[in-house]
Amino acid sequence: MHLLTELQYNPCILYFQQAFRAQELLLEAHEHYQKQSYRNRCHILTAQGVVPLSIPVVKGNSKTLITELEIDYSQRWTDIHWRTIQSAYGNAPFFEFYADYLKAVYDRRPAHLFELSLDLFKLFNKFLKLNKPIGYTQTYVKTYEEPVLDWRNALHPKKEPDNLRLSPYRQVFGKQFASNLSILDLLFNLGPEASIYLQNSAAFC
Repeated sequence: MHLLTELQYNPCILYFQQAFRAQELLLEAHEHYQKQSYRNRCHILTAQGVVPLSIPVVKGNSKTLITELEIDYSQRWTDIHWRTIQSAYGNAPFFEFYADYLKAVYDRRPAHLFELSLDLFKLFNKFLKLNKPIGYTQTYVKTYEEPVLDWRNALHPKKEPDNLRLSPYRQVFGKQFASNLSILDLLFNLGPEASIYLQNSAAFC
């Protein structure tokens, strides 16, 4: 199965669960930007509960090609995001294990959202040992047939997925398990075991 999906910012756990089931990953590089989606936001767990982290963009609208969408660095969002991540996961078992690698990506300040998300995505793949070939669409195609599984827009911040099957794991905050957060939550809490967690959960989806 070839998994076709949009590129997301610090994708949620279910995104990677599906990626582990695929033989190859196909990233949509010719779509237009969609507001209020995971393309420029993620959710993490803090002492105040689940909070969103959103990347501000320059003139982002439905006519902007995703690979041409510029990040707005005038709002100093990188400092805010990193401080929030550090506050949320500084005491997590594996924060120091991954923090420097992630911080280096933010410090590079890529000009475009697609570039930043791709840098982070490749880093997560390395952490998770997700050794799947990655391809990119060459043009926008509305409908795909097998062996491509079209998962574009299957995940949305305002809708809980129908096939959400994630086992609880120990988190830094909260008495009740918060499911399907950013992959950051899984990595910082489980470390190298995150890969096993995803492979096991993928087998039952």
